[in-house]
Amino acid sequence: MSRRLLIVEDDPGLQSQMRWCFSDDLEVAQAADRESALTALRRMEPDVVTLDLGLPPDPGGASEGFSLLEDILRLSPQSKVIVVTGREDKENAVKAIGMGACDFYQKPLDADILTFVVNRAFRIAELEKENRELSQHRNGTSIKGIVAASPQMLAICRTLEKVAPTDVTTLIIGETGTGKELLARALHDLGHRRAKPFAAINCAAIPENLLESELFGFEKGSFTGATQSKKGKIENANGGTLFLDEIGDMPMSLQAKLLRFLQERVVDRVGSLKPIPVDVRVVCATHQDVRQLIDQGTFREDLYYRISEITLDVPALRERDGDALVIAQSLLKSLGRQMDRPNLSYTEDAICAISSYHWPGNVREMINKVKRATIMADGKRVTALDLELKQDSLVDDNQLNLRQVRETAERQAILQALQSCNFNMAQASRLLGVTRPTLYNLTDKYRIGAPETTSGA
Repeated sequence: MSRRLLIVEDDPGLQSQMRWCFSDDLEVAQAADRESALTALRRMEPDVVTLDLGLPPDPGGASEGFSLLEDILRLSPQSKVIVVTGREDKENAVKAIGMGACDFYQKPLDADILTFVVNRAFRIAELEKENRELSQHRNGTSIKGIVAASPQMLAICRTLEKVAPTDVTTLIIGETGTGKELLARALHDLGHRRAKPFAAINCAAIPENLLESELFGFEKGSFTGATQSKKGKIENANGGTLFLDEIGDMPMSLQAKLLRFLQERVVDRVGSLKPIPVDVRVVCATHQDVRQLIDQGTFREDLYYRISEITLDVPALRERDGDALVIAQSLLKSLGRQMDRPNLSYTEDAICAISSYHWPGNVREMINKVKRATIMADGKRVTALDLELKQDSLVDDNQLNLRQVRETAERQAILQALQSCNFNMAQASRLLGVTRPTLYNLTDKYRIGAPETTSGA
């Protein structure tokens, strides 16, 4: 979006001169009094404001200018204000800086100096914006690797931040590709064991006859080929965190031994009779319904209660309101930098397709599609064809209630616009083609609000 400048000057001749000092890439608005300046401020939310302190009805003084300065700092605190004063009016310039103005400029007009001062203010505004984005990790959450803006996912992140400093055994459940291992690593990184090892093992990827020795280790001579003793994953994680991925696939024969470890915090290596004490935090994950496994007799109920002192139920991407577009934009930016294509952006049809697609493979599927699109896109715009996506129909055969369909589409469009503008109401209203009061009424109607951010966001 172009840089926005508001010129507040009551002299029409000076207004025109100041306007022609700046290039066409600026979005410039002009105002001659306090009322019109406030209207323009609300409409465009300028990055920089040049403010002549001598405004009607007090053109010879500065009272109206100072009042307007207070209004600007209150209504648009991120705008950089440059006060314009007379050559002999340094006291007012100093007072304005003390009130919160960014800089000052003294008449008479010098195009080069004015351009320099304004461009410097724009640069300050850009740096502050970048700093705000960095402090928010550009994703609404302080957890490394997690990009989220939806209430569903932010609630998971808040719970995780509360749980991380403790040592409670945690079970993370969710579909494949939802980021369960990222959350497990976040539990480790945000806890007091962060300097110790993080050991992960996939219970579904290792044959049953090898899983026990991988977990618990073995002694020399305990079986054919055991030419020396070896520590298991649990011992290697001593002092740190043990992550048991896909624990729902763990054989019943090993579940009893794991249960004993969780109760006693000691391990018995294969072929050894001497228990070894181990201090680890245990985090488990599975894509399966553990309750259903218990009913089927393939998972121990007592083990379930041991591993689920805290349960994080990670929603699928399709259940995370608006996160698909937020994640897709973040991926395009990061993958574009990696592949030396930093200026890529999505077309409207790509945005619609991303928002409406079901994403059965969740974030893992999205990573693959965005990576392909980054490679295949012609020019700087990524289309739905590049993503190999087709926009799903908003209306299915069983939902033909016109009012409900219209409200659903309207709510989705408002939410998408707000998220794409980081919940900036002025930008979103321009994007939607409505006034800000109309947008406020619609957000109240559909109960849409800016998401709460986690600590550090």
